[in-house]
Amino acid sequence: MSVSASPQTPAVKAPAETKKSSFSFPFWAQIVTGLVLGVLLGWVSRSQEISWLGTTLEQIGDIFVQLLKLAVAPLVFFAILVSITNLRKVNNAARLASRTLLWFMITSLIAVAIGLAIGLLTNPGSGTGLTPQDGKLPKREGSWLDFLTGIVPTDIITPFTELNVLQIVFLAAVAGIAALQLGSKAQPVLNLAESVLELLQKALWWVIRLAPIGTVGLIGTAIATYGWDLLGKYATFTVDVYVGSALVMFGVYPLLLWSVAKVNPLQFFKGAWPAIQLAFVSRSSVGTMPVTQKVTERLGVPKEYASFAVPFGATTKMDGCAAIYPALAAIFIAQIFDVQLGITDYLLIAFVSVVGSAATAGLTGATVMLTLTLSTLGLPLEGVGLLMAIDPILDMMRTATNVAGQALVPVIVAAREGILDKVAYATASSSLLDEPAPAEVPAPSDSADADPAKALVTA
Repeated sequence: MSVSASPQTPAVKAPAETKKSSFSFPFWAQIVTGLVLGVLLGWVSRSQEISWLGTTLEQIGDIFVQLLKLAVAPLVFFAILVSITNLRKVNNAARLASRTLLWFMITSLIAVAIGLAIGLLTNPGSGTGLTPQDGKLPKREGSWLDFLTGIVPTDIITPFTELNVLQIVFLAAVAGIAALQLGSKAQPVLNLAESVLELLQKALWWVIRLAPIGTVGLIGTAIATYGWDLLGKYATFTVDVYVGSALVMFGVYPLLLWSVAKVNPLQFFKGAWPAIQLAFVSRSSVGTMPVTQKVTERLGVPKEYASFAVPFGATTKMDGCAAIYPALAAIFIAQIFDVQLGITDYLLIAFVSVVGSAATAGLTGATVMLTLTLSTLGLPLEGVGLLMAIDPILDMMRTATNVAGQALVPVIVAAREGILDKVAYATASSSLLDEPAPAEVPAPSDSADADPAKALVTA
């Protein structure tokens, strides 16, 4: 198994004096500082009843999320379009795509099984003091009919104006497949699409640089709005979601990396950490997608394959939002409404988690996926309202787990197919966001030991 690449001059590092970092303060440290400062300011705002501070924190967080969402629609469209057409550069593309989908399903099944096991062991809905009267219908609902009929848009404008990611993915897939069928006739359009995608990723990179400031607003708003009192009623459920996600991310994933991919799990987290921490803050898999793709390539996954697998995963691979969370939430809501679940119901939860994960669409929140699960089980949709207040706190860990899985699967598939660059994997840096953008620097023609099929080295 190999990734085809046209002969080209290998790339090498530019002279050391041209390499400068725009930040001397590591990005992960900026995020941590934002988290601490957000908690502190949120607590001050709530405890001292400083309304202007709470309003300021909310506005900072809202602006950051809006900036992320601003690029979502065009980013998803062009990323999926380019990723599909990039498969023509990959040998055995169908095999790689099928293996990617297979591992998406395997990891989702493991995640939902862990969610169900934790829920059955801890009974998160017992002793909360919540009643069915505390619930309310969600603003957005999901059913299998809505899911299936909602894939095809009524026009090409509405999906972008209403940010319907599932329909945008459909349009991009159709355009990508059509471009493959047209061959060279579609090349001018593909060149334009690749240029637009690079432009969008560059603009989004500027937004990502603001993540530490956005963290202050988002975390501060959560603390100022909900405080610590709310966690009392949802303590078991919140711990369950965080523990379940941590077991998947730091238990299952390392085990798969060690046993299946035959690589060092610690090195994976070192390389993928910039994407994971940004996902925790932004609560958006799609908003994190450029970083996820970059860290995946830095971990040795060929760019041609990563440019397909990561966008595909950002819209369909949701171990946190579509597996662990709906499993626990279904048990929680069933206990509040005094509904007994049986083995058939648990199997249905697993089925929905694997098949319906695209309903989460890579955006913040997993309400649609939860309503899809509840409607399949016949549970009251008012139960969703019980979890809305605590959702932002849960969504941070869910999204971090999503993104970790989106980087994990390409590494596993690439390793099993023999196309993973083990040297790049072993040397992947955790300070990815502190480095300048990659640039090609031609090497001397007598550099015979360089591999032209490898990803570019940062100049």
